Amino acid sequence: MKKLASFVLSALFVTASVFAQDAPKKRQKGHTDQNKFRQLKDVLPTPNTQRNASGAPGYEYTQQKVDYVMDIRIDEKTDRLYGNESITYHNNSKDHLEYLWVQLDQNMRAPDSKTPLANPESLGNSTFNGPVTFTRNNLQKPKEFGYKIEAVTYADGSPLSHMINRTMMRINLPKPLAPGETFQFKIKWNYLINNSVTDGGRSGFELFPDGNKNYTIAQFFPRLAVYDNVEGWQNMQFWGRSEWALEFGDYDVKITVPADHIMESTGELQNEKKVLTREQRKRFEKARKSFKDPVFIVTQAEAEKAEKGRSNKTKTWHFTAKNVRDFAFASSRKYIWDAMAVNINGKTVMATSLYPKEGNPLWEEHSTRVVANTLEEYSKMTFDYPYSKAVSVHADRQGMEYPMICFNYGRPNPDGTYSERTKRGMIGVITHEVGHNFFPMIVNSDERQWTWMDEGINSFVEILAELDYDPNFFTGNLPKDIVRYMSIDQENLSPIMSQGDYVKNFGPNAYTKPAAGLYMLRQTIMGPELFDYAFRTYAQRWMFKHPTPADFFRTMEDASAMDLDWFWRGWFYTTDYTDIGVKSVKKFYLTDQPTDEAKAQAKRFNLDLKEYEGKLLYFAEEKGDTKGNGKKAMDFDVIKNHLAKMTAEEKAALKEAPNYFYEVTFEKPGGLVMPIIVELEYADGTKERHTYPAQIWRYNDEQVSRVFRTTKEIKKITVDPDLETADIDTSNNSWPKKKDSKFNKFKNKVKG
Repeated sequence: MKKLASFVLSALFVTASVFAQDAPKKRQKGHTDQNKFRQLKDVLPTPNTQRNASGAPGYEYTQQKVDYVMDIRIDEKTDRLYGNESITYHNNSKDHLEYLWVQLDQNMRAPDSKTPLANPESLGNSTFNGPVTFTRNNLQKPKEFGYKIEAVTYADGSPLSHMINRTMMRINLPKPLAPGETFQFKIKWNYLINNSVTDGGRSGFELFPDGNKNYTIAQFFPRLAVYDNVEGWQNMQFWGRSEWALEFGDYDVKITVPADHIMESTGELQNEKKVLTREQRKRFEKARKSFKDPVFIVTQAEAEKAEKGRSNKTKTWHFTAKNVRDFAFASSRKYIWDAMAVNINGKTVMATSLYPKEGNPLWEEHSTRVVANTLEEYSKMTFDYPYSKAVSVHADRQGMEYPMICFNYGRPNPDGTYSERTKRGMIGVITHEVGHNFFPMIVNSDERQWTWMDEGINSFVEILAELDYDPNFFTGNLPKDIVRYMSIDQENLSPIMSQGDYVKNFGPNAYTKPAAGLYMLRQTIMGPELFDYAFRTYAQRWMFKHPTPADFFRTMEDASAMDLDWFWRGWFYTTDYTDIGVKSVKKFYLTDQPTDEAKAQAKRFNLDLKEYEGKLLYFAEEKGDTKGNGKKAMDFDVIKNHLAKMTAEEKAALKEAPNYFYEVTFEKPGGLVMPIIVELEYADGTKERHTYPAQIWRYNDEQVSRVFRTTKEIKKITVDPDLETADIDTSNNSWPKKKDSKFNKFKNKVKG
């Protein structure tokens, strides 16, 4: 009886509810595990010898290699691009391949493309029509875009069997390609280049009023699709949104353009003396030694002089690139060209920019500096940038990335003035597109299948780079920036783990939500030290390889010793939202007089509390304006007697006795579990923070309680004071509860 009494008496200091669980009235049906912290093994693919359980490449991991030798020519008069390419395919897999799949991205724009037919259309969406819009939509004949495949041949020039299915072409091999073998073939093609401003598109040309053009050319050549030992060919059709899965390889490319053009591309320039003047080469040497400010290779005055002429001659630029997954280039006589050196852990990398005068003064002030900053900051988070350069090209309404080169918008007004929004947009898009050199140009995820793995991860690192460039920069990718999206009707939401072509709100889903989630993971859940090590491990494990979502999730846990299955499941696999608030606050005082609750508990266990008079203390709830006796624990004889028996060392280890006790119950109307971040504001104006890990919800997914023992009276309690967890409803985040604003009352009325 004494042991039981001692046990129950201890419970009186805490809570009676733990011991008050009655047996169920009837046997309930069983259920599967729906706990938010259950492991993700039911969702992730089973590890294998290609991709192991740690998230690293397995000992049998392989990937293909594809090499290209190309001769490319731009016909400025007809806006036609001509290409002749020789392809060497290396089968590094364990499989015998019966055929190869080639991507024909330009066919998405062909007159017989299915892309326009797959998009809903109604006149109600086009009530207001200007003459240009009306003519294009209703009177204009389809332009003859898309590839004109002139020949597909063996290396010796004899015809090679092939079949074209819209944006994919199957190369029918004469016999299965065995592991370790190579196959060489050629494709000769041409296509009409689109006006990227009027026709739309990720690349093309911009036509200026004086007839000059700015060519930004990408997705321009037939490219091999990815073959994976486990998943097979990635030969999904290109509908125009979800981007590409590509193999790494070596490129040898010659590009013929008008002789008065300046151009840049993926790769290293091989014939600098033939295509650059002595003065331009001299300036470039100076730029290679300038780590502080950009050096002009072509000045604005020189570019303005060049754009007044029209050369009838041509010039061939020769570039080579090792171990890249794609190739793109830009060419125009209008380009101003500047460059500066960047120190990446002792290695010199060139940051360069090409832009017409229409981009100034904004571009000469910021573009190359932003490129340099991006290379530095991304390298810190991942690995040292392995290529020799990164190029930013100005193109109206463009924002696209390729190895070593990207096309970016951000144009001042004609008089050279620009708004803060234009400046911020330009800095943001350059940071983002240059950052894509890391994701997916090097950490080469499948963009067609998992858009977030390049766009979302890249947008996350972009936040850190932008804030380094300007600590006050509005990134638009923080947790608070995704709240509005996560609050909309569930019919318009898709989990992040969705193939991009059928996602309704593509931008928030693929860019902002993953970025905000990873920022939250770094700042709030894991902490920068743990996160950065794990993130760097992922990047270095998978550089120049093809990671999957499971590889990312597993590596982040493997390298940090943190179970994050609850986070991946909630944030990436569902459309649940965060909503955590304060449900109730009870204030208690200390007394040596038994409370009604204590008496009821004692009665239940058949105990006589009089027997323990003077030996126990009780917590009594302070209700309304009623005040307790205000005595500290030290004032009670039962505590004094206990302290008298303690050693000096034990007394020295004691903290100041609290005289305020607050039992706070937190509720979670939202489906996501998240850490509870609590700010206590005391009557004297001081503040204190407490953070409870998400695991606090593991036993009860609806509400949890915590007790705050303080020496000062609490005036205010705030949950998530810095908006770190993307909480969609902050009306329940404070105690005392904030008075509802007229707007919130209206919003709640509309919701109801």
